[in-house]
Amino acid sequence: MTSSSLRGPRAWRWLALVSAIASSLVLAAPLWANAQSAPLSLTEALNRTVSADPTSTATQRRLTAADANIRQAGVRPNPSLGIEAENFLGSNPYSGLNSAEFTLSYEQPLERKSKRQARVGVASAERDLVLAQGRARTWDAMNTAQSLWVEAVAAEAEIGVAQERLNLAEQSQAEISRRVRAARDPLFAGSLANTDVANARIALDQARAKARQLKLQLAALWGGGADFTLDPTVLQNTSAVSATPNLLDTPDLEVLRARQRLSTAQVRVETTRRVQDPTLSAGIRHFRDDGSVAFLVGGSIPLNRFDTNQGNIERTRADAEAAAADLEVAERIRQRDIAAATIRMTNLAEEARRIETEVIPMAEKAVAQVREGFARGGFTYRDVIGAQETLINARARRVEILKQFHIEKAARDRLSGQWAPLIQTAAQN
Repeated sequence: MTSSSLRGPRAWRWLALVSAIASSLVLAAPLWANAQSAPLSLTEALNRTVSADPTSTATQRRLTAADANIRQAGVRPNPSLGIEAENFLGSNPYSGLNSAEFTLSYEQPLERKSKRQARVGVASAERDLVLAQGRARTWDAMNTAQSLWVEAVAAEAEIGVAQERLNLAEQSQAEISRRVRAARDPLFAGSLANTDVANARIALDQARAKARQLKLQLAALWGGGADFTLDPTVLQNTSAVSATPNLLDTPDLEVLRARQRLSTAQVRVETTRRVQDPTLSAGIRHFRDDGSVAFLVGGSIPLNRFDTNQGNIERTRADAEAAAADLEVAERIRQRDIAAATIRMTNLAEEARRIETEVIPMAEKAVAQVREGFARGGFTYRDVIGAQETLINARARRVEILKQFHIEKAARDRLSGQWAPLIQTAAQN
């Protein structure tokens, strides 16, 4: 486009268009930045962990092997081809090959279809167990991620407490410095205030380092870095205490169920082995002395006189009953542990609520009163420090209680299988 074409009204239209585009980009930039810096939620952390699960490759290879095992289990037994020579290299009329007889035979075991079906059933149950075990390994990684996420969020909340401690210490330091300069307090009071500020700064730095370390541990589950934020206010949400968990099958229970199915399938295999399979044979016999040929047909079947496979049948039945008992016990323990975790969550939520509504307001009031009296000369610096420590300790205690609440919630989530649907199940298809 030439410069002459941008003159007059046309130039004004182009200028307005460029200005509109620039304005839209400027307005969109903060939105994009906010989207990039959105706090990492628990669901997102778990999704990242599942997507990057390093055990999925091994599970896929094991499933490939299990599929091959299923195909092999359905294969029929091979036939056999035999050849026999009789009546030769003996004595008198059988000294040579003139009286020899040669027989070519073909034998085929007639395996019952129920046996192949039973073997395929075992192989399929073994594949289900491999899949369940793979999901259980991913489940363990997810629960590790949830625990680390709770720890990291709590560490972010501890940074806020440490920052408040530093702010209070700096306010007291400013007041002490003013009183020392006015010779209303001794010099050591100023030294104590400086020491308190230094300790508060160290505590703040340590809290930040701890939070970063936990974020790195969490991000290591998906191979990322600590370039994400966490919202410490989610710790204050204790609404889960009043919600009844929706019980789903956890991967741990899926493993037990798969073992039960495998044990039951093995019972069927051993039961079918009790029945023997016949073998049919057919052949051709050649008589050398006169060149005649004759057909042969035969068959055989083992007799169940001694080995009826009863011991293996009883063993697999006992294993199946034990697997069913393990599953029943696991369900009972799950119900018991969920109830116990809910009770602990209720107690922790109540303690956190009372600290927030009863302890912290009184501690804040005490700090304000002591600071006001200190400004009038009615209290010492140690009184101010004591009141501030009481307040900070109450806030730190509340953060610790809330962290324990969410740790208990993570344990209950594992027991109830709340996050199990997030596990990728593409391997089943």
